Amino acid sequence: MKSEKTKKSKIESAEPIEPATVAEAKELEEKPGYWQLTDDEVLLRSPNPEDEYKTSDSWRVFRIMGEFVNGFDSLATITRGVSIFGSARTPENDPNYGAARETSRLLAEAGFEIITGGGPGIMEAANRGAFEAGKVSVGCNIELPFEQSANPYLTKSLTFKYFFVRKTVFIKYSNAYVIFPGGFGTMDELFEALTLIQTRKIRNFPVVLFGSQYWRGLLAWITSTMLNEKNINSEDLGLIHLTDSPKEAVDFIVRTCESPHNVTGSGKES
Repeated sequence: MKSEKTKKSKIESAEPIEPATVAEAKELEEKPGYWQLTDDEVLLRSPNPEDEYKTSDSWRVFRIMGEFVNGFDSLATITRGVSIFGSARTPENDPNYGAARETSRLLAEAGFEIITGGGPGIMEAANRGAFEAGKVSVGCNIELPFEQSANPYLTKSLTFKYFFVRKTVFIKYSNAYVIFPGGFGTMDELFEALTLIQTRKIRNFPVVLFGSQYWRGLLAWITSTMLNEKNINSEDLGLIHLTDSPKEAVDFIVRTCESPHNVTGSGKES
């Protein structure tokens, strides 16, 4: 009786908890509003006074290091990668799905390896285009509280626990970014790349926005407000290339990456 009461109070606790058994985990996941504990949350939360040393952040560094090593080893042969981002919610009958598939196919046929987040929607479309061209199709998936299964068009698949490790891998192995319509995650990848280029932490490399109708509101705000308030320079607007054509996007990437001013043959410093 006492154990049942303890179990019940544990489940009803407002604090995120780690289940002790598979049965308890399933029971917790089915509970409305249950917040599943992720590795990112554990890492980024403030330490508690009762935390033991061996479960502290300093020990967690070894898991992070292992994830970096695995990512670097797995993608060591990727030298002409292009990362394609966009919404995981885009259905197959959406025009953007077809455009991402075609863009990826053309990039693959031009000698580039395609890298995505490995999930559904635009990611699936991009991997599918490369896969159907018989070329390298990489998926860098992420463990989420809700399951995101890998799409079936991958020739190489990785799974990461930490977003920041995965984001480093995207940047490291990409010669260009193609950004299709998407949500917060897509915006995150877009603005991180622009920040790194703007601050010259990496050399300029192509950042293509696909879909002028989708992006025009954002670009108008950047131009009318961000630029007008002098929070960016007019030159920063040149970091973004807008297009509605898969062929034009690919031609721009090929032209930029093969420019004689591009010392490394990619958009970034080796």
